[in-house]
Amino acid sequence: MELSNIQIKKILYATDLSETATHAFSYAVSLANLYGAGITILHVLDELPEEHYITNMIPPGTWKAIKEKHFSEARDKLIGKKRDHMAMKEVLQAFCEGAQDNEECRPFTTDEIVIKTGMPAEVIVQTAQERNGDLIVMGTHGRGAIGEILIGSTAKWVVRHSHIPVLTIRLP
Repeated sequence: MELSNIQIKKILYATDLSETATHAFSYAVSLANLYGAGITILHVLDELPEEHYITNMIPPGTWKAIKEKHFSEARDKLIGKKRDHMAMKEVLQAFCEGAQDNEECRPFTTDEIVIKTGMPAEVIVQTAQERNGDLIVMGTHGRGAIGEILIGSTAKWVVRHSHIPVLTIRLP
C-alpha cells in the first residue's frame, strides 16, 4: 500500500463563538503551524432560523405575504444584521490578535475572516468549496442522541456533506 502525501494549505475554521469552538481553534492553529497552512475563519449568522419551522407549518406563499406585510420591520433587521457582520468581524479580529499575543501559541497566518448569513452547516460546506479548503476544523457540542434528534447537529451535517476532511473537536 502506498500512502498519499497529504498537503494541507488552507484550513477553514468554523466558529459559533462557543467555548467548544474556541477550544477547536487551538487545533486549527496547531495544524496550520505543522503544515504551513493559512486559516480562514468563518462565522455564520443563522438566517431566520424560525423560517424553516414556519414553512413547515404554513404554505410558503402565506409566509411570503406575512413577510411583505412587515417589510419595513424586516428591512430594519437586515440593516441591523449588516452591523452585526462588522461587529462579529471585529470580535474575531481581536480574538486572532489575542491568540497571536499568547506566548504559548506559535504564530499563524489568518488568510481571511468571513462572516456570512444562512444555515450554518450548508454555509460551512459551501465556503470550504468556494475557498478550495483542504480541511474544516470545528467544535461539536456533543448534545447526545436526543439533542441531535430534536435540534440536529451542524457538525454531523458538515461531516456527511463535505467533500474535504472535517476535524470535529469536543471539549475535554
